[in-house]
Amino acid sequence: MLAVSALSLGPLPPTEAKTRRPISLQATNPRYFDFRGKPAVLITSAEHYGAVLNLDFDYGPYLNELRASGLNQTRTFSGSYVEKPGAFKIQHNTLAPAPGRFICPWARSDTPGYAGGGNKLDLTRWNDAYFTRLKDFVAKAGERGVVVELVLFCPLYDDAIWSYSPLNAENNVNGIGAMPRTDVLTLKDPKMVAVHEALVRKIVQELKGFDNLYYEVCNEPYFGGVTREWQDHIVATIQAAEASFPAKHLIAMNIANGSRKVDNPNAAVSIFNFHYSSPPDSVAQNYDLKRVIGFDETGFRGVKDQPYRTDAWEFILAGGAVYSHLDYSFTVEHPGGTAPVTDPTPGGGGPSLRDQLATLKRFIERFDFVRMAPHNEVVRGGVPAGAVVRVLAEPGQAYAIYVRGGVGATLELDVPPGRYAWEWLNPRTGLTTGKGGIILKNGALRLESPVYMEDIALRIRRR
Repeated sequence: MLAVSALSLGPLPPTEAKTRRPISLQATNPRYFDFRGKPAVLITSAEHYGAVLNLDFDYGPYLNELRASGLNQTRTFSGSYVEKPGAFKIQHNTLAPAPGRFICPWARSDTPGYAGGGNKLDLTRWNDAYFTRLKDFVAKAGERGVVVELVLFCPLYDDAIWSYSPLNAENNVNGIGAMPRTDVLTLKDPKMVAVHEALVRKIVQELKGFDNLYYEVCNEPYFGGVTREWQDHIVATIQAAEASFPAKHLIAMNIANGSRKVDNPNAAVSIFNFHYSSPPDSVAQNYDLKRVIGFDETGFRGVKDQPYRTDAWEFILAGGAVYSHLDYSFTVEHPGGTAPVTDPTPGGGGPSLRDQLATLKRFIERFDFVRMAPHNEVVRGGVPAGAVVRVLAEPGQAYAIYVRGGVGATLELDVPPGRYAWEWLNPRTGLTTGKGGIILKNGALRLESPVYMEDIALRIRRR
């Protein structure tokens, strides 16, 4: 058992003091969330996961920008993992702090020699300053209506990243981690597992009262030797740590890059995350699980807005509940998200894209979406050649329709007779480009779109 130091917490942050129920699965449709008494989807364009562990990153302007943009989620890493500058060709990477500016859950020792600058870590002592910063970040996010996905662990992708890890025996004074990097996130070494367990229990206890929080076990566990048995063990550790809590936090598990059917799902996991899930087959493949399906990381499709906007619209209208874009315009020098994003950074971002994603969030929130489900069969015809159409519908009552591709569409829709109001929306500008009403007595509802570029959305409601 690892020894831990006491931490004087002081007054509870405002969000924690209210002890609201944490974000949860929606009661009538657990494919969505309930957050602060309302059904919710989480849509964001957020920084590269270093907001807490990078001492040079000012997360105040960052969280202010998320709120001002109308977005509501951020993903951050716990500090058990850190990147070396230059990793993945990311310019101004917040997950790769400058020398001596990395802060993590463990205290520094008196022994010099940490690869990223400063003294080595002591894995038996907690860093009070880290937990103060972590709690302040979650509290400030909560004040702005932003939900935090806290990622507990991440695989060691290569030897360069492993050389910076606190869990490498070269970087701590405890002799823990004298092993291949591919053995770290497994159950092979009892001492390493004890470090993992102690970290999970400590974080869970410190963040007990926050409502704007859920945990992801491990980022991209399909790399670096991570085993399913170890992931299940971490899930059980979270559960045990929260056993006495009046309300429990949701747990997420990262499943695949792309799309895959979830095999043998852990019953305690409520959110199944996918990276680069375009097309959004992961939603249909796992819809029967009646759990949240998330598009949890984007990138490697260039630095233009279009592919990330269209990915987001397709995923949410396929029935997904999380779209978490990785926005490289947030840097230490530009915490408000105004840094230019250029190649070779493997993704896009910036104010324009954030506005476009906020348009999607407003669009879906104007529906009673917990009553809706994918119904692409509603569209009988009129889709442009080569285009893709997605329909999320409460049949006979409301239809959210998205067309990607082409420059014009004349949709023929299989809807029951009735009075309907319709409205075309430009997903890029957020502007309404046409609207009207119709009384349908029989046959298909036929609606002709305005001319558009790249994509267009249609909102239909029964009057």
